[in-house]
Amino acid sequence: MLKLRLSMGGTKKRPVYKIVVADSRFPRDGRFIEKLGYFNPLLPKDKKDRVGLESERIKYWLGQGAKPTTRVARILGENKLIEMPAAGNNPNKAIPKKDRKKQDAGAEKKEDKKADAPKEAPKAEEKKADAPKEAPKAEENKK
Repeated sequence: MLKLRLSMGGTKKRPVYKIVVADSRFPRDGRFIEKLGYFNPLLPKDKKDRVGLESERIKYWLGQGAKPTTRVARILGENKLIEMPAAGNNPNKAIPKKDRKKQDAGAEKKEDKKADAPKEAPKAEEKKADAPKEAPKAEENKK
């Protein structure tokens, strides 16, 4: 299966990515079929040199059935080569800790209101009555 994905290069703590088309079975930084562009995450988003794409070749490979990874799909969507993918699940770790505490306090207030509502008692007594009683057979084994 063909994938449009990022292949990492650069030095320690200074990543630079190539956007490549590769077989999904090949290693991330290993063999690829064709280089289609680059992505430098260290540059600000408004810089022109942050992303470079060969749009004609990308359209060709998409037409051949290559599927972009999530990150590459976002890069292509931002450059209007494909439709922008839907936003994924953003976990609470993305929210600064002080803001998370504010949200947690708001959530606790809502839970307290729900706790005030009357609850039904569990029907544990009925379950005990339905269970069959077995007599111990320990005395018969001693004879």
